[in-house]
Parts: sequence; structure tokens; C-alpha cells
Amino acid sequence: MFYLYYLSQGPNAIAGGFNVFQYVSFRAVCAAITAFLLCLVFGNWLIRKLTSLKFGQPIRTADEVHRLFELHGAKKGTPTMGGVFFMGSVVVSTIIWARPDNGFIWLCLFTIIFTAGLGFVDDYIKVTRKKSDGVPGRTKLICQFILAAIVTAFFLLNPSLEVQAKELYIPFFKEPIIANLGWFTLVFFAIVIVGTSNAVNLTDGLDGLATGCTVTVASTYAILAYAAGNIAVATYLDLPFYRQSEELTILCTALAGAGLGFLWFNCHPAKVFMGDTGSLSIGGTLGVVAICCKQELLLIVIGGIFVIEALSVILQVLSFKLTGKRILLMSPLHHHFELKGWKENTVIVRFWIMSLMFAFLGLATLKLR
Repeated sequence: MFYLYYLSQGPNAIAGGFNVFQYVSFRAVCAAITAFLLCLVFGNWLIRKLTSLKFGQPIRTADEVHRLFELHGAKKGTPTMGGVFFMGSVVVSTIIWARPDNGFIWLCLFTIIFTAGLGFVDDYIKVTRKKSDGVPGRTKLICQFILAAIVTAFFLLNPSLEVQAKELYIPFFKEPIIANLGWFTLVFFAIVIVGTSNAVNLTDGLDGLATGCTVTVASTYAILAYAAGNIAVATYLDLPFYRQSEELTILCTALAGAGLGFLWFNCHPAKVFMGDTGSLSIGGTLGVVAICCKQELLLIVIGGIFVIEALSVILQVLSFKLTGKRILLMSPLHHHFELKGWKENTVIVRFWIMSLMFAFLGLATLKLR
């Protein structure tokens, strides 16, 4: 593994043309293509396997959500757990193309495996019990907080990373607004990781919706990771410099490439759903990448669709508990628009467009400092 990077080392690298593997930009493009092809090659086989195992997505009954059941009842039995080959492609592609001596890469690969494992257990319980309830919410939160503690320890126990890890940057400001978060670093990292993981999970309610938004956000963070890890670019843009973050460009482009490959099967009408195996893993990984780039709060802008979807659920619950009335026909927000009469494809494409606009807005902040 990681063999391709080692081909660029040694006296014969230039003569053999292997020195091209030294460049992050080249390996990032190759990682995206590799992840995309892996999804295409193994997608149909895995879908057939999931179908034969009867790992179909449970749909809430008409008694629970009558109008939504009318719209989505036909999706009952569609294979779920597609996050296995989605995130599996990301892991394999990253291992092939990334440098093996980069701590951030290993931290993100651990995050993918940890959160995908949690999501897999959740999906497995749902499909075997034929119910929409999987792992209890409290158990999920505990596991996600454990992950946040591990990520925090990775930074705070590393002398070369500790000082920057405790700094808090916000968009539009060159210098950190808080130089030392202290013990609140753990709380802050937990909010980023848990919030992002669950926000992507809530967005994954329509065919290809979360997948398309993932491609946009991952592509944007590929740019941010490269900028934060390149001292010349980071200095020019007044970004916090993390030498190791440049290699995360490869993981982000692998995530974007795998997203496009998965979208081949997940677009409407979906042949497979990613399930919590994919959505929890995507969100957790994006949260950790944002921490590694020191662009945690910018994730609120770039991942605007994820944030809006999560807020719609929070506001719906608060409104009902405080006033007894719902502010939306149904939450998350994409279901509200469905019940307003928008076609599923219309909701999906319009949310994709907004996700792209949020990404442009996030990138624009790099020069507004």
C-alpha cells in the first residue's frame, strides 16, 4: 500500500517519469478518478448482494407519516448500506495515493472506519428488525463524543499541533479571535464532529440529495486543505498553516470522486441508499477535515445545506414543544417542500444549486480578511 508514492523516490524517479507522484495536485486528481471507478466497478455487484441479503430500507408507515408515505412508499425495500462501497472507495483510493507518513490522513481514515462502523450497526438493526429505529440516539451521541475525544487527544498530545489546535478562527478575520480555547477545545471539536455527522444524516432523505451536497463540500475542502498546507498559498491568503493538511486534498478529492460514483446509482430513482453507514461517516470525516484545516466555522457556510436541514429539525421540535404548533409541514426542510407540492427531483436539484452557491460564498471569504 502507498506504493505509488514511493515510486517517486530514489535516483531513477525522474528518468522513469515517476516523480509526478510527488505532486499533491496529480495524486489528488488520480484519487478522485480511482474512487469514482471503484464505485462504478463494484456498485452493481454490491447492490445485487444487498438485495439478495434483503437489506432493504424500512419506510415509516402510513400511520406515522401518511402524506410522506404516499410519496415514498414505493421506495420500500430499496437496498441500503450503500455507504459500504461509497466510503470503502474513499479509504482504498486514499491508501493508494496518499503519503503514509501523514498523521492527518490516518486520523481521517480512522474517523471513516469508526463512524461507518457505527452507521453500519445502526443500518443492520433497522433492516433486520424491519423498523426505522436503529441504534438509540443517546448511544450514537456517546460514540460520536468518544471520537471527538480521540481527535482532541491527537492534537493536544502532539506538541507541534497543540498551540494551533487551541486557536479559534472565524471567517473574515486574519488572526484567531481566541488564542487558547483550553479545555473548551474538546467541547468545540465535539460540536463540530457531532453536529456535522448528524447534519449530513438528516440531509440524507431524498435520492442523491446528501450525495450531491457531499461532492460540493468535499471539493471545496480539497481546495482549503491544499491552501492550508502550502506555506506560500497560506501566507498569501492569511490562512493558518498546517503542513500536514495539504495531503488531505487527496482524501477530499477521493470523497468527491466516490460521491460522483455513488450518485451514478443513488440518483433518482435510487437503486441504493447510503444509509447511516455513509451519512454518519461523511459528516464525521468532513468535521475532522475542517478541524485539520483550522476552518471549522467556515463549514457552517460551505455546508450551508447541511446546517439548514439540521436547524429545520431543531426549530420544528422547539416550536412544537413551546407553542404546540409546527413551523414546517414536516422536517427536515426537504420534506416540507415535498409536501408543498415540489417534485422530488426539483427539491434535489435546487438544494444542489444552493450547496454550490454556499461553496462559492465560502471560498470568497478567503480574500475578505
